[in-house]
Amino acid sequence: MFHFSLELMLSLIVFATVSSITPGPNNLMIMSSGLNYGFRRSLPHLLGISIGFGLMVLLIGLGAQSLFERYPFLHALMKYVGATYLCWLALKIATAPTAEVNGTTKTLGKPFSFLQAAAFQWVNPKAWVMAVAALTAYLPHPSSMADVAALSVVFMLVNFPCVGAWAGFGVGLRRILSQPGRMRMFNWATALLLLASIYPILAS
Repeated sequence: MFHFSLELMLSLIVFATVSSITPGPNNLMIMSSGLNYGFRRSLPHLLGISIGFGLMVLLIGLGAQSLFERYPFLHALMKYVGATYLCWLALKIATAPTAEVNGTTKTLGKPFSFLQAAAFQWVNPKAWVMAVAALTAYLPHPSSMADVAALSVVFMLVNFPCVGAWAGFGVGLRRILSQPGRMRMFNWATALLLLASIYPILAS
């Protein structure tokens, strides 16, 4: 049975939009991917974020959260694994080799795959905050499996254009950062911002 009211659904859409479009590890990484690899090659990464996060919300809503409440050390473990992984990603972005091919600066290597981006949601601290906040604040009481599924689908649908805008922004920067030196500077700046996003994780 479906318990969402129109008002609650509209509030959820607003929350999903604001939380999805504000800066965070996913958006910084997809912006960097858009700049370095273009929108088409970044599409699996983008789909992995949107669908992967939606599935994460669904699984947490269906009971995975109770596992972390029962075993608190798992939450701490995920936090530090996530921070370590973000450090590694920042290093990869900062040291990504660039080359000029046919007059265009390109980053050598390949972008995130769909599965890599989907799996990353489970160690992405911002994703956890968004998922738990949405389920706590916007899931109707009482709620059903259909309500949890609806909430996760809303996030998938809203998340895609919001995160996609960051990929598009990265693509738009390609002309400005057409020289290898400028692209390396951008990659270093993105890596430093990614590292800065780790501080709230460890401070919490």
